[in-house]
Formats: sequence, C-alpha cells, structure tokens
Amino acid sequence: MTDIALNEPATVTPSGPMIDPFGRHVSYLRVSVTDRCDFRCVYCMSEHMTFLPKRDLLSLEELDRLCSAFVSRGVRKLRITGGEPLVRKNILWLFQRLGRHLGTGALDELTVTTNGSQLARFAGDLHAAGVRRINVSLDTLDPAQFKAITRWGDFSTVMDGLDAADKAGLQVKINAVALKGVNEHEIEALMRFAHGRGYDLTLIETMPLGDIDGDRTDQYLPLSIVRARLLDRFTLEDIPYKTGGPARYVRVKETGGRLGFITPMTHNFCESCNRVRLTCTGTLYMCLGQEDAADLRTPLRASTSDAPLMRAIDEAITRKPKGHDFIIDRRTKTPAVQRHMSVTGG
Repeated sequence: MTDIALNEPATVTPSGPMIDPFGRHVSYLRVSVTDRCDFRCVYCMSEHMTFLPKRDLLSLEELDRLCSAFVSRGVRKLRITGGEPLVRKNILWLFQRLGRHLGTGALDELTVTTNGSQLARFAGDLHAAGVRRINVSLDTLDPAQFKAITRWGDFSTVMDGLDAADKAGLQVKINAVALKGVNEHEIEALMRFAHGRGYDLTLIETMPLGDIDGDRTDQYLPLSIVRARLLDRFTLEDIPYKTGGPARYVRVKETGGRLGFITPMTHNFCESCNRVRLTCTGTLYMCLGQEDAADLRTPLRASTSDAPLMRAIDEAITRKPKGHDFIIDRRTKTPAVQRHMSVTGG
C-alpha cells in the first residue's frame, strides 16, 4: 500500500498562520477520507448512491502530506470524517502517520467522526495512534427505527462499538440529527442514555445538502422547539464549554451531563468559524454551506515542493465567506447545496 516509513518526516515548507478576510484564525481541518459509507442514512444520502471512482481519490500518502501542510500553517485540530472513514482500506496507517504531529506538539487533537459500525475492530488501535475523543452518530435507540433511518445499519454492531470505545479509553460524544416525526420523541431517552454512559450528546438540525430521495421539509425539526420541550422537564444551564466545533452547550442539572445544540438553520454558528473542509479528492471547501471551493490536488501533484500548494491554500483562505446561507426551500424542495454531506463529511 505504501512505501513511506512511519518515522519518516513529511517534507513541508513552513509558512505563516491562515487568517481569513474576517480576522478568523483557521485552526481546525476536517478531512473526508472517503465518500463511501456502509450506511445510507435517510437525511444524508440516497439509497442508490453513485460514489466517486477510486482513481479520483487522494492516496493515503497524499492525504498525509496535505494534512501535514495544514498543520504547518497553524491547524491544531484534525478531524477525520467520511462517508464512513473507517471503511477506507488501510485507514489506520493514516491515523498512525498523523499521530506523529501530536508527539511533536504541533497538533493538539486528532479525532474521528464515525457511525460506529467499525469501532469494535478499530477502537484500540485508534487510541494507540493518539486519538482520544470520537464522535459517534446515533439517532435512535430503537433497533427497528435504527434500521429505518440508516437503511443498512445494525444497531447491535454500533452498541458493540461503543463498548469497545469505552474499553479502549476513548471519550465518546454522541451526535443525533433531530428528525421531525422520526426520533423527536426519543431525545430525552438519547440524552439519558448518553449521560448515563458518561458521554456528551449533541443534537443537530438536518441540513439541506444533496438530493436524498425525500422531502427535508418533512424532516426538519427546529432545535428551538426541542430545547423548549426539554425545559419543561429539565434544568438547562448555559456553560462556556467548547470543543472547537459549532455546538453551543448546556449542562443538564438532573443528569449532570453536557448537551450540545448545532443549529445551522435557526441560528447559524458562523461568527467564530475556524474550520475548513478537505474532501477525499483534494477539494477544499472554505464553508460547509457554500459551493465555492479550491483545487488542492493539482498543486499537490504538480511538484514535490510544497510552495505551489501553500500558494493555493493562501488563495483559498482569502475566499472564506463570513457565513453560510442554509435554507430549506419549501416551494421547490431543492437542497441549498447540491453535494451530499458524505462528500465533505459534515
């Protein structure tokens, strides 16, 4: 698969920090290592997806070089996403390579977002590579409903994965997309489940990305409504806790756990955005909710020198917008952005 030794340093030309036009320091890179997934969640993708041909994907060596370039420019947090990142062949090699930046102190955190299907196999090795926190997508505790939402997923496999993560010493955060008429009645149960295992829970509004063979107006549940319902039964105390992502957190007095809200529709989280997103083809999106992107694969492959790549990164950061323009169009019911969530990894 690779002829690069794990202890071989990447050749990266140091440069200055990445500051966008609004004075925000870009210090967080989310990297989609594959658009493929072993689930077909109803809010994320069509059941009959056409995925990218493998020849279009960056190699793991190229992903390592790109990530290392961003680390040299001041990225302190790397999140590996997909699709489902753990289905990519030899993906553990990339975690092991990137883990060297934790050892040098250049990187503060290496994390992963997963559907949990492969965690039973990978949890221990992820911890050994330097991963300490993971996000696991879980929208329901009902096995039949889980099957309906994921189409292809198996609930017991994910539960085994969570057990493996606990055993490995990984800190888990559960991500749940709030879906009207689907899991809104389960949110309290999800919260009690997560907090009972020592996990944080983050609730997410469904986002209008990609054609999903369905109507997002039927799925969309404002988290302002969810929060109001929870306030009838729980005491939610605002806290300043941050993980580098867009969630706003409260502490639930009755459970002692943290509950996060990601609200791209009802209250965007753009004013402090420090993130950019890299796809498995080397396309850099400066905003999840905008189509503007930069091609980093061409300069990456054009030269063994990182100078062309650094120039392309600099030019891209100058185009990072102030915020996204998400809207669910109730007239045409078309997505605000045509690409699927699995392309940029959320």
